[in-house]
Amino acid sequence: MCGIVGIVGKNPVNQFLYDALLVLQHRGQDAAGIVTSDGDKLHMRKDTGLTRDVFRTRHMLQLRGNMGVGHVRYPTAGMSSSAEAQPFYVNSPYGIVLAHNGNLTNADDLKRDVFVDDLRHINTESDSEILLNVFAHELQSQNKLRIDEGDIFRAVEGVHRRCRGGYAAVAMIPGFGVFGFRDPYGIRPIVYGKRETEAGTEYMIASESVSLDTLGFELISDVAPGECVLIDVHGNLHTQQCASQPVLSPCIFEFVYFARPDSIIDDISVHKARSRMGKKLAAKIKRVWADHDIDVVIPVPDTSRTAALQLANQLGIPYAEGFIKNRYIGRTFIMPGQKIRKKSVRQKLNAIDLEFRKKNVLLVDDSIVRGTTSQQIIQMARDAGAKRVYFASAAPPVRHPNVYGIDMPAASELIAHGRTERQIERELGADRLIFQDLEDLIEAVQKKGKSLVDRFDTSVFDGVYITGDVTPDYLNDLERARNDHAKQQNSRCDETVLELYNTA
Repeated sequence: MCGIVGIVGKNPVNQFLYDALLVLQHRGQDAAGIVTSDGDKLHMRKDTGLTRDVFRTRHMLQLRGNMGVGHVRYPTAGMSSSAEAQPFYVNSPYGIVLAHNGNLTNADDLKRDVFVDDLRHINTESDSEILLNVFAHELQSQNKLRIDEGDIFRAVEGVHRRCRGGYAAVAMIPGFGVFGFRDPYGIRPIVYGKRETEAGTEYMIASESVSLDTLGFELISDVAPGECVLIDVHGNLHTQQCASQPVLSPCIFEFVYFARPDSIIDDISVHKARSRMGKKLAAKIKRVWADHDIDVVIPVPDTSRTAALQLANQLGIPYAEGFIKNRYIGRTFIMPGQKIRKKSVRQKLNAIDLEFRKKNVLLVDDSIVRGTTSQQIIQMARDAGAKRVYFASAAPPVRHPNVYGIDMPAASELIAHGRTERQIERELGADRLIFQDLEDLIEAVQKKGKSLVDRFDTSVFDGVYITGDVTPDYLNDLERARNDHAKQQNSRCDETVLELYNTA
């Protein structure tokens, strides 16, 4: 999972790109990067770490120019490497910079084709570099010294023909402009907007609308599935549909967990969607557990607060904040090892005993992935004096891996994979466990059928992959790449290389 941003301004954009990445930091805490364009010159700074740590004053001073792109990332294969930090750059043709959010499901085939047919070299294990080179080849094959917006759109059409999976990308060509495009299913989010200044109109493309809001840009629209949005160096906006049969199928997990609540994705308020999830979950409790003895509803910070508050209101039960969160600990289900995850949960949350003592507590979380966090939180509630600990998830059981850009665990490491809800309940140690029904989740996000979404990608819950090209062999390969053993092996290799480097 990553955050992307591109700006075409009338004044230097380095500070605005930095500020936008801070707002998008929740989408990636592993690495950050910015590339700006000053005439025909490109200036780059990228490294592993949080945005605030990657960019110092000396770096910002070097990022000159009135347009640029930025990126924050989580490692999509469980590794942390500065070589995989984005944006990526390729010099031919014209010099192209690209930042990407998502995952290409046919990356292995594309990598071979790029080398054998396109005669291009891929230097990292990142599919984002593959995407960049596919686009570069499609643009270069038009064999023009000077390009216009039509050439960009035709190159994006070529990308859509060749690439499979989920991808939202923002790219820049020095002296030409910045453009963003989205896969034909619109799986990953991307929006664009504008603001008026004394010098003229400035444009911004980003993963979420909240980054536009905080920088004073007015949201124009989401980039439609298959669409390309281009702002040239003179500040002219061009848009074109570049896919033959686009279908709006955004990832529903964005609304459950990843996106900020103050964002609007595909004309759906994330905050309102999570509020409706709480209502739906309360309705299920009334339906299947009418004689419940819940004394208090307590959310697991932070993303479950909206749903938990609405659930408590619907049930007429007191709502309380029972956990204090250390905001400097990252999201645990993406951390690289089980020992680190277990340690991080205890460091991340601390219980307020008074809210638990001698009470039957309903804990509400947005979802349950590995179960590591949930197990420890349930035990923390018991240690704080709760009589009984119930647990509710605003999402259905996560039984399948995500293949479109969220580095979820291998299927075998998902607590719901191969287990019934009662088995999960016992595994977590809860006195009762309640999951949201998938139909209710879809209806909650759909705004009662009023949204423009054709269908959601709900593959993590039902195993139905929207692109239709995910095979058992692909999932088996993914299992081998994502399991903790593989990640530990990669980590040891990285440590060995670093040790050799330091002693050389």
